[in-house]
Amino acid sequence: MQRVNSVEQLRQSVAAWRAAGDRIALVPTMGNLHDGHMALFRQAYKHAKRLIVSSFVNPMQFGPSEDYERYPRTPDADSEILRRSGCDILFVPEVNEVYPRGLAFATRVQVPGFSEILDGEFRPGHFEGVASVVMRLFSMVQPNVAIFGDKDYQQLLVIRRMATDLFLPVEIVGSPTVRAPDGLALSSRNVYLSEDERAIAPKLYEELRRVAVAIYTDDESAKDLQALETEARRNLRAFGFKVEYFTIRSANTLLTPSLSESELVILVAARLGRARLIDNTRATRP
Repeated sequence: MQRVNSVEQLRQSVAAWRAAGDRIALVPTMGNLHDGHMALFRQAYKHAKRLIVSSFVNPMQFGPSEDYERYPRTPDADSEILRRSGCDILFVPEVNEVYPRGLAFATRVQVPGFSEILDGEFRPGHFEGVASVVMRLFSMVQPNVAIFGDKDYQQLLVIRRMATDLFLPVEIVGSPTVRAPDGLALSSRNVYLSEDERAIAPKLYEELRRVAVAIYTDDESAKDLQALETEARRNLRAFGFKVEYFTIRSANTLLTPSLSESELVILVAARLGRARLIDNTRATRP
C-alpha cells in the first residue's frame, strides 16, 4: 500500500493504472476506520481493480460548535486496517492541499433540494461542505466508481444528485449499513457513548424497524404516517434520546410520501449524551 499526501503524488501513482485500463474505486473517509468501512472496501473491489481510500477530516462540513477538533483520529490503526484490506493507495491530504486558498476563499458546491432539509436543517452548511470536498476528491482521483454507506442516506442522495447534475463520469454506489449484533449502526461517533448510553443506543434501530413493519400492515388504523412518526419520537424520548427528527419520506426524493409509493425511507437523528446518532431503514411494499 502506498501512502500519499499530495495530488501530484496521487496522479503520478495512478497514471499507470489508467494507461493499463484498470478501473479505479474511491472510498472517501474521515478515518477512524471500523468494520463499516471494511464493508465499503469489499464493495469497491466488486466494481474496480484498484482501490484508493482517502482519509481527510473535512473542516468545511463541521459547524462552529461541532466536533471537528475532537473528532476521533486513529491514523496508525487505520493504516494497518487498510494494509490488511488490500488497499492500493491511502490518500491523506493536509487541509492546505484540499483548500489551498483557505476555507474563506474556497469554491463551494451546493446541491439544492436535498441539502436544506433534515440533517441540512440541523447542521446548516453541512452538505455544502460534503459536496465541496467530495467534488474535490473526484477531481483529484478521477475514479470510475465511488462507494458511500447507506447509513448516511441523505448524503448518498446529495452526492448522486451532484454527480448527475455536473455530468461527472463516476458511478456512485451505495453500500448496506453495517450493524453491531444488537442493531446499532457502526459509526466513528459511537465512541462518544458511555457504557449506559451504549446499552440504550440500539433502541434507535428497533424503533425504525417497528415503524417500517407498521407502515404496510393490514391494520388501517396504523397507516397514519404522521401518527407513526409522533409515536416513535415519543418512544425515543422516553428512552432518553433528544430527537432532532424521526420522519418517513420518499426513498427517491426525501419528500413527504403517500402510501401508494412502493419504497419509503425512515430516517432519524437523535442525540444521546455527547453522541449524535443517525440511522435509517427502508420500507418496501410487500
